[in-house]
Amino acid sequence: MFAEQRNGEIRGVVYELLARGRGLADALQTELSAVCLGHEVGDVNNLIAHGADKIYLVDSPELANNQEDLLTQQLVELIQQHRPEIVLAGATALGRAFVPRVAAALPTGLSADCISLDIDAEKRLLLQTKPTFGGNIMAVITCPEARPQMATVRPHVFSRRESDGSRKGEIITVDFKRERITSRTKLIDFVEEIAETVRIEEADVIVAGGRGLEKAENFEMLNELASVMGAAVGATRAVVDEGWVAYSHQIGQTGKTVYPGLYIAVGISGALQHTVGMQTSECIVAINDDPNAPIFEVATYGIVGDLFQVVPLLIEKLKKR
Repeated sequence: MFAEQRNGEIRGVVYELLARGRGLADALQTELSAVCLGHEVGDVNNLIAHGADKIYLVDSPELANNQEDLLTQQLVELIQQHRPEIVLAGATALGRAFVPRVAAALPTGLSADCISLDIDAEKRLLLQTKPTFGGNIMAVITCPEARPQMATVRPHVFSRRESDGSRKGEIITVDFKRERITSRTKLIDFVEEIAETVRIEEADVIVAGGRGLEKAENFEMLNELASVMGAAVGATRAVVDEGWVAYSHQIGQTGKTVYPGLYIAVGISGALQHTVGMQTSECIVAINDDPNAPIFEVATYGIVGDLFQVVPLLIEKLKKR
């Protein structure tokens, strides 16, 4: 599996993949290895504590910012050398961008955006489940001919396993030989979105707004509610297309998939393209003045009322607490 890092820190989805990968490796009676490409990545031993048997560590300043050309060719080289049966990565922005290039270079198949993984131990096949046709069907995909079998997995699909400091593993340092790798791109700068104080992919509480908010200025009310709750702010595609909020807040089929403990949908009708990105939230509260809005079909609790009255009341009550 690919252990993605950012700014020297292992991403959360890596530990989720380690938990499921450990089960898949045990079912196949084989090893679980993690490939970490970066620079001065902190505490890679933690990957062993969470289930890895081996870590292939490639450390170079040129890998610090995850330049895709370099990652692609380095990972292809490692796969060709060690010939794993299965390669897993997170369906993050980076994983979605460069892992398909790895699959094309090998060449082999790739199932992207999976929500479940299992093993057919008799045939040594990876059973890769992903939503299709707008989330109406769950397809189980296999790759019987080519190897490795490759899949990217949505963050927050699998739960982390407990860290076990007594686990033993091997860290294998791999030299990065830049002269062997050609890159057609040059990274000029990496710009963080300062306004995104809480990342929606990692948030346990999300307040999301739709077209029912009527105009961009009314998102300030949503920002205030999120601030009071320590929540992240999400949005539907229609709102993003209008330019009311940045694309990084978009949730749904063409945005991000989230699995928070609490999801508050404000002024969202509940089109399928949005609900496929949030319907597995543990608790969904919908606020809409249309009692027949589809959002109420997936909601745990529904508030039928004018959001411009309901949300200020919520903010007032929460501030008192």
